[in-house]
This record gives sequence, C-alpha cells and structure tokens, in this order.
Amino acid sequence: MINSVMKQEGEEMKQENEQAVNEHAGIGMNGHILIRDKETGEELVNKRNAIHYGNMANIVANALNNQSQSYIHFMAFGNGGTSVDTAGKVVYKSPRVSESFEASADLYSRSYNKVISAAASDPTTDKIEVVAGSSFTDLKVTCTLGYAEPSDQDLFDSSTDNDGSYVFDELALFSYPTDGSSITTSKMLTHVVFHPVQKSQNRIIEIIYTVRIQLS
Repeated sequence: MINSVMKQEGEEMKQENEQAVNEHAGIGMNGHILIRDKETGEELVNKRNAIHYGNMANIVANALNNQSQSYIHFMAFGNGGTSVDTAGKVVYKSPRVSESFEASADLYSRSYNKVISAAASDPTTDKIEVVAGSSFTDLKVTCTLGYAEPSDQDLFDSSTDNDGSYVFDELALFSYPTDGSSITTSKMLTHVVFHPVQKSQNRIIEIIYTVRIQLS
C-alpha cells in the first residue's frame, strides 16, 4: 500500500516537472509617443512606435545579468524619416527595426540627442518613470526641448525646408553607450517615423514616450 502511494506521488511529481519544463512566457512590448507644445498643449504627433526586438532582447538579457550599461539613456532625433515627392506628398520611410541584434542600428539621419536617464541635467523635465499596471508595466520617458535647445536652431518654426537639421521626422530611444559618452556606441531600441515637426526658439516641445512591457 505504501509503495503504491509513493509510486502515485512520484508519477504526479514527474507530471508536474514535465509541465514546468514545457511552460514558457513571452515578453510583449509596444510603444507610443506624444509630442506636444508644452505651453499651448497643442499635439504635434500622437502615434505608436516600432520596437527593435533584436536589440531590446539583448538589453533585457544583460539587465537580468546585472550589467551596468543595460538601460535607456538617450532620446535621439533625426530628419531623415520622410521625403516629399514631385506632387508635394510626404512619403514615410519604414522604421529601421529588426528581430536580429544590430549593434550599428541608427536613425536615417540623426541630428540631435539628449540624455533622459538618471544622469539628465534636469530630472524634472527629462526623466524615466516606471508605472505599474494590473498586468503590465510602463516605462514613461519624458524629454523636454527648451527654448535654447538645440543651441543653433532657427528663431521661428516657419521653415519651408523639410531637410533642416531640426525639422524632426524620426525619433528613437538608445541604451547607455559602451564608451560612457558617445551615442555612436549605444544600441537603438525603438524607432518611430512621423510627419515633420520643427524645433525652434519660439516654443518648448515635450515628448512623452511610453514603452509598455507585458508577459504573456
């Protein structure tokens, strides 16, 4: 009788172990950006973004291994995400993301970047917050471009040249750089392309970039 009970318990434990081995969880990520005039509240861009899954997987794995460089550090801006055809129509390029690891992934034409991690010069306007939900966790990244940023921008947002350095039409989040300073040694983690928005001295632009992380 005792042997029979022990055998039954052994079979149950074996089944439980087999089920545990077969269990797996997937990490789902999606992102959204809101770009607005901070003073007037006017929404300039409101759309979803693309995740560079290959690079994001690498960062997550390194973060779980307690690697100090595995976190979001830069928000980068570019002016190469769109073009204008002969009919005057804006043509949008595809986000430069991949499911493969790409250490050299970058914007089409990166023209400006700013630190938004804990090392930001003003943590009240440039910061990353963790917001826990019922079945997900959000990384809420806030970046503010003040009146004097960038330093060589135009006085007014009246440019007719969509190729101007600070007529932004693409944006991305980058990891901490391996050399400790240059974004060229960072990994691009996300990318979004949108209609051109000019940054000039006559307005403050606030970007709220949300990355939602969920296990399934």
